[in-house]
Amino acid sequence: MNKIQRILMGLAALPLTLGCFDSNAQASQVPSQWYFGKWNCTIDGRPAKMQWLVVDDPQTTCSGGVCSSSSGVKVVGRFSDNGSAWVPLATRYLRGNDFGIRYLGAEQNNWMLRYQPSTKVAAGWTTWRGNRYPLQCSLQGK
Repeated sequence: MNKIQRILMGLAALPLTLGCFDSNAQASQVPSQWYFGKWNCTIDGRPAKMQWLVVDDPQTTCSGGVCSSSSGVKVVGRFSDNGSAWVPLATRYLRGNDFGIRYLGAEQNNWMLRYQPSTKVAAGWTTWRGNRYPLQCSLQGK
């Protein structure tokens, strides 16, 4: 391989973004939602914690030695029941102050919270093995 071929191979290996706008989104630039943050909860009377955080989510894809990188963000939710390990949560829907949650543990279920801005408390229910259990949460520090 001659010197020019080595240079061209090296350039092909560099991350390139072709035909894209500079869209370096960062977590701090995402509009806030009422459920973002760290929550102290009770689930059927037991203490629990819930978190919904916006985190950076960079993406890189490569095809034929040409790579493209982009910046992005995602919302990450998790729940800990009475000090147990954190279990991932997903957003099902957000309709005003009604928030549908998908619990992504071993036995996945749908949950719901309704936020009351006047009290800064979200109350609703969890589901486990076909039964509903009360869930109430308040933002830490509020």
